[in-house]
Amino acid sequence: MPSSSTTKTITEETTMTEMHNPPHPGEVLREWLSEISVTEAARRLGVTRVALSRLLNGSAGVSADMDLRLSKALGTTAGMWYGMQADYDMWKARRNFRGKVRPITKQATGDSNKAQSARA
Repeated sequence: MPSSSTTKTITEETTMTEMHNPPHPGEVLREWLSEISVTEAARRLGVTRVALSRLLNGSAGVSADMDLRLSKALGTTAGMWYGMQADYDMWKARRNFRGKVRPITKQATGDSNKAQSARA
C-alpha cells in the first residue's frame, strides 16, 4: 500500500499534468528545424518529406524509430521525442476519456476457489 506521501505526490502530479497543455512534438520540432527546409530535414533524417510534414503539422505522432532518427540528427537524448509524444497523448486521453470502468479486485484464493478454477 502506498504511503500518504506517495499518494500525495501522485495526486499532485496528476493535477499538474491535467492543468498543463503539452505541445505536440511536431510544434517543438518545427522550432528546432526553423533554419532548414522540410525537404532537407527529411533527407537528412532518411524519411519522406510527407512523413516529416505530417509530424510537423501534428497529424502524425513520433514513433520509436523517428525518435531515434531525431536523437541522432539533433543530438538529443534517445526517448526524448517519444516521451513528449506520450505526454501529449496522455494529456489528450485524460481530457477526452469518458469510459465506464469498474474496479477489478483480487479475489481471496482459498482451497475452494482453487478447486473451482481447476474445473473451469
